[in-house]
Amino acid sequence: MNEQASIWLPEPASTVAGDVDALFYFILIVSTILFVGVMGAMVAFAWRYRRRSENDRPEPVRENKLVEASWIAIPSILVAIVFIWGFRVFLELGIAPPNAYEINVTARKWSWSFAYPNGAVSTDLHVPVNRPVKLRMSSEDVVHSFFVPAFRVKADVLQGRYSYVWFEATKRDTFNVVCAEYCGTAHSDMYASVVVQSQDDFENWLAENMDDGSLTPAQRGERIYQQQGCFACHSLDGTTSAGPTFLGLVGSTRNFTDGTNAVADDNYIRTAIVNPAQEIVEGFLPVMPGQYATTLSAEDIDALVAFIQEQ
Repeated sequence: MNEQASIWLPEPASTVAGDVDALFYFILIVSTILFVGVMGAMVAFAWRYRRRSENDRPEPVRENKLVEASWIAIPSILVAIVFIWGFRVFLELGIAPPNAYEINVTARKWSWSFAYPNGAVSTDLHVPVNRPVKLRMSSEDVVHSFFVPAFRVKADVLQGRYSYVWFEATKRDTFNVVCAEYCGTAHSDMYASVVVQSQDDFENWLAENMDDGSLTPAQRGERIYQQQGCFACHSLDGTTSAGPTFLGLVGSTRNFTDGTNAVADDNYIRTAIVNPAQEIVEGFLPVMPGQYATTLSAEDIDALVAFIQEQ
């Protein structure tokens, strides 16, 4: 384990992580000292003033102004320190620098999607090192929570409104993104990565991932499959997840929970995308969101169908 890491969190890798850790450890150490002091005093007093016989009575205890003042003043001072320190860290975490690079984040059950100003879209977050990055986040369905442990940043992602978080990565590496809010069946699989690159590598990545219109329908469908997080429920290798695998789907007979069945042709695939609750395959729950009829264009749906046909 790295010397700067802890049993709770990995090595800090952002400009705000040090301040968050310092406040956390201050509260932890002070709380530990107070806990040990209070519990130790309880044990000592219980032993010192225990009843030794039936006729034994403890001597009357006179008030001590200094002691009474101290147990009012010391907690008040500690609360004031934590409040002022915590408020400063709160402002630092909440106010992004004016030159921050802005990226749009979309959360859905159960994946992340990141959209960049030049039109590039990815399922992993790519950012430049030593440059402030501001994330504008929204959810397509339920409440999620964007959390990067190494950066010490976390914020809820809500449906119908934007929330924001910012950070400045201090080292080139790959870090985990997790959802810290229980959001349904595959919540524990809602992972992504933050890929921190040099500025030149980041610019090259942006250029390489900009859609210039040269992709085939199946290739475009594969990109949509990644961008929309379809991989979270539908594998390409035959593995069963929250939804049926796409491997060998086309031409197979699908048995539904209402006792009917159908052959998986183009129309079946399209209906399963735009109205997933219409026909539920046996062995699976109706957990697929139904918003794709409005969030995907007709061209996007055609591309997805073309991609699934090739599996």
